[in-house]
Amino acid sequence: MCQLLGMNCNVPTDICFSFTGFQKRGGATDVHADGWGIAFFEGKGVRLFLDPKPSAQSPVAELVRSYPIRSLNVIAHIRKATQGTVTLENTHPFQRELWGQYWVWAHNGNLPQFQPELDGSFVPVGNTDSERIFCWLLQSLRQRFGNQPPVQDVLLDALHELILPVSAMGIFNFLLSNGRCLFAHCSTELSYIVRRAPFNVAHLKDEDVSVDFSSVTTPNDRVAVIATLPLTDNENWIGMTPGSLWLFNDGDVVIHRITHPSPVKTLAGN
Repeated sequence: MCQLLGMNCNVPTDICFSFTGFQKRGGATDVHADGWGIAFFEGKGVRLFLDPKPSAQSPVAELVRSYPIRSLNVIAHIRKATQGTVTLENTHPFQRELWGQYWVWAHNGNLPQFQPELDGSFVPVGNTDSERIFCWLLQSLRQRFGNQPPVQDVLLDALHELILPVSAMGIFNFLLSNGRCLFAHCSTELSYIVRRAPFNVAHLKDEDVSVDFSSVTTPNDRVAVIATLPLTDNENWIGMTPGSLWLFNDGDVVIHRITHPSPVKTLAGN
């Protein structure tokens, strides 16, 4: 199964600590060796790093690990392919423009029965079901609203309605962001933690690395980290309910919705 990593903050923050552990899962401490990618929102722009090599062996991943890029929203992905060849164009996260904003999407799952029709406004470059679903989702939002809706809650309700029938078809974990907030859908497995004052020392599961967040933050900082599996072994991560859609903004949970009460349990990834 692929793995996802997301971060949403109230102040620009780097993800070097979390990415250090996440990177190891791409071929060292776990089997996700079919490519990796990470996207950082900076203002209206996005820094997107992609590599079809395993993240544990990627020089690009080493660059990201040591480069403290500060962002309000970050999405990362390590891949174990099911649909689509192991190539650069099939490497997550995927990026498209909608309403004059970049949208970034990463998916963990397998939905072979879902074959949405596309009208040409968003077209896949690769051959994964993940990218096709992303194109369909943005197409559906454009058709529904025309112009961008004024508040994020309206977007959450629209996403909730769109993915209700899809979430019953298979595994459908995903992260989605427009740079203003971050949406997370838990089909089978996702966890999150919100770090806020008083900050403590955190220790990674996948590498013997610790950080004292009290020494690198201010009392007003707040950071939400979302991951397929918890990245640290001395913090209390919260498991998302399978079949739920979440909205994170300013480093905290805003609201969540139930999308499917009895999700499929079979594990897969692409």
